[in-house]
Amino acid sequence: MTLVDNAVYVDGHRTANPTSLDETYEVMRERGGMAWIGLYRPEVEETRSVADEFGLHELAVEDALRGHQRSKLENYDSTLFVVLRPARYIDDVEKVEFGELHVFVGTDFLVSIRHAESLDLGQVRRRMEADPELLAMGSPAALYAILDAVVDAYSPVVDGLENDIDEIEDQIFNGDPGVSRRIYELSREVTEFQRATHPLEAMVGALEKGWEHFQVDVELQQRLRDVRDHVIRVVERVDSFRLLLQNALSVNATLVAQRQNEEMRRLSETSLAQNEEIKRISSWAAIIFAPTLIGTVYGMNFTHMPELEWAFGYPFSIALMVATGGVLYAVFKRMKWL
Repeated sequence: MTLVDNAVYVDGHRTANPTSLDETYEVMRERGGMAWIGLYRPEVEETRSVADEFGLHELAVEDALRGHQRSKLENYDSTLFVVLRPARYIDDVEKVEFGELHVFVGTDFLVSIRHAESLDLGQVRRRMEADPELLAMGSPAALYAILDAVVDAYSPVVDGLENDIDEIEDQIFNGDPGVSRRIYELSREVTEFQRATHPLEAMVGALEKGWEHFQVDVELQQRLRDVRDHVIRVVERVDSFRLLLQNALSVNATLVAQRQNEEMRRLSETSLAQNEEIKRISSWAAIIFAPTLIGTVYGMNFTHMPELEWAFGYPFSIALMVATGGVLYAVFKRMKWL
């Protein structure tokens, strides 16, 4: 059901609970007061019905139907169109989920259109109903309550993001290979959060000043000023997160480069050590090979072969082996292979 909650208020008190939009229009004409209509992902026909009844501007209605709007406040003659981006932090997956809330405000009505689960407007309504004096200020007071709830809901999100950044710092210095990806994903969330919160300061400031059709009570101005102060604190903290993540990415890149340099240095040292070992092995192999070659030649036992009948043939071959090995040893020693 898209019609979540629907009521007509007179002097801050709930006087009727219409079950349909047509009934709401009828009760408003009979009793006066303010209609507060809450819709959740309404059909096009329902949105058009509200637009026709309250004279909503066509451009604002198109934005509400299309969705995916940035946070903004637009003034269409006697109607305000407000787009808010509520957010909530999901602990299980450590992610920020953003919603979208459209609010149409007139002198005697407020229509809220939610496109996501986030932000419990029922709780906002109950809070206002518990304070009839505030609700008697009309639709601007109801809009204030919604803004206040959206901004208050940002605090747990900010705390969650701050905790994520602390974890990222630990991951960086522990050498976690997946930290770069997490920094990138968190940066995207922070950027989205900035888009949701940055316009709010100007929006709340404009509401505080009021317009021709919306004379804001002094009490309501003070409450809106408090909301604006909360917005400023949230924006400042979120902006600092962006800077911290940029620094974290730089530090991580530096540490990764240092670790790579250390690894390259170790590999180079290992390679040099292996080269030295190969030189030694090759040198001894050559030294051993020379006597083996001589012994192999004289061990072929051919009938006609020099020195076979020579009395000094054996001592000569042994001497030749030793001399060859000694010469090779000296050469390799001079080359510092040994």
